[in-house]
Amino acid sequence: MARVLAFVDDLFFQAKMLETAKHVGVELECVATSDALNRRVLQQAPDLVVIDLNARAGGAEALEKMAPGNPLRVIAFLSHVQVDLAERARRAGCSEVMPRSKFTQDLASIFSQAKAQAGEKH
Repeated sequence: MARVLAFVDDLFFQAKMLETAKHVGVELECVATSDALNRRVLQQAPDLVVIDLNARAGGAEALEKMAPGNPLRVIAFLSHVQVDLAERARRAGCSEVMPRSKFTQDLASIFSQAKAQAGEKH
């Protein structure tokens, strides 16, 4: 089963993500601190990391602290008007940065893709 790790502190959005993950058949774990994110990345090598760049605990900072040089696929989302923050995330090694609205719209597809890629690895 594909493992997705999410740095998201919005409880309503976490619930939506958990429901979608269950429907698609991926294991989703949500963390709310950069320390927890780093610890879980090192412990489980998830198939996908999702980061809310607008999380109160500092999504961009968590991304920048995440295991340097880690080859994980990382998708970050943010408000579509935050161009500077998007560029900061790309510089920190984020695979893909997208507006929150697009991330929400494509959530099932993103999780399905992680599941397919996990199947290829195992």
